[in-house]
Amino acid sequence: MSHFEKVSYKRWKTDCGFLNISEIELKRRYDEILLPKQATGSSAGCDFFMPFSLILEPESKVRIATGIRWITDKRDRNLVLMIFPRSGLGFKYGIKLSNTVGVIDADYCDSYNEGHIIVSLENPSAESIKLPSGKPFVQGIVVKYEIPTGAESIEPRNGGFGSTDEKE
Repeated sequence: MSHFEKVSYKRWKTDCGFLNISEIELKRRYDEILLPKQATGSSAGCDFFMPFSLILEPESKVRIATGIRWITDKRDRNLVLMIFPRSGLGFKYGIKLSNTVGVIDADYCDSYNEGHIIVSLENPSAESIKLPSGKPFVQGIVVKYEIPTGAESIEPRNGGFGSTDEKE
């Protein structure tokens, strides 16, 4: 089984330094972070909620520190969390993930950044898009996968984003 939980406040503070708000306000926003959740009993994904309000300017890109990490049972590491934009944002505004699909490996939670899920969104449109605090903006779908025989690795994770192709 797997589950979602918040990253530590220290991690959140490190990854949200760009907000330029007081420590009290930052802590309040951290305390109000919502864990991802299904919208309906048949939803394939769990909605991630905006941890703060934001205006996504035309033809711009922004990184959103969700405050969330995904934890898997060490005995069941053949799971992956895939992050997709919510279809409403894509259909209405053309908003997309900067990396097309977010792939969160099961061992990402073991990385130095606590497995903090940070989402990068792009607004290719000519209009500003308001993303209010507490509203769902992306969804995560847990998928079971298989590695073909002979393609396995026993290498441990050594970092965060983009680290699986880095060697020391």
